[in-house]
Amino acid sequence: MEPAQIEFIAEKEPIEIVPNFTEDKIYLISGEVGPFQPQIPVTVPLWLAINLKQRQKCRIVTPEWMDVDVLKDWKAEEIEGQLFSKPPHPHFLEVSNLILGASNEVKNADETRTLIKDIWDVRSAKLRKNINKMISHDAGGGRPLAHVKINNITVMELNTIRRFFTASLDHLHNLRNHAEIVLNDPRYN
Repeated sequence: MEPAQIEFIAEKEPIEIVPNFTEDKIYLISGEVGPFQPQIPVTVPLWLAINLKQRQKCRIVTPEWMDVDVLKDWKAEEIEGQLFSKPPHPHFLEVSNLILGASNEVKNADETRTLIKDIWDVRSAKLRKNINKMISHDAGGGRPLAHVKINNITVMELNTIRRFFTASLDHLHNLRNHAEIVLNDPRYN
């Protein structure tokens, strides 16, 4: 999947808005949303919230997990732990970027943006380190790993390593096959 496809999937996530218009229920393929009454919160898909916000028809309610204190705690937990901590939202990067891009009402928007980026960087470094450890183990003559379990990573994080990871495993497989051929060939002994 491409990042744009992952973002498209994330746009289906429910988010709360406070509309400033009156409208009956809207019937969408994914279900119905509404009714819309001024100043009464309602949950809609993120794509609709962004569309309404762009038309100045609502205010997007910032999710609790985007609070600066929550993000600081999560960042500290990510830095301290060797394992991935559970993200507060399965599409935290995509949703936060979409909300920060669409809404000017996010409290401490710059600090929130920085914390999200810091968390992404810490998690990316941790992911690279774990992959490097696995590949080093496999290439170091040790018994090949049959499987690897990495909990609590998001689809976007998995997507960033997919091509590199599969290409690395293909190269290791080719090297291992070549080494077996050389070791079993009497011309090389």
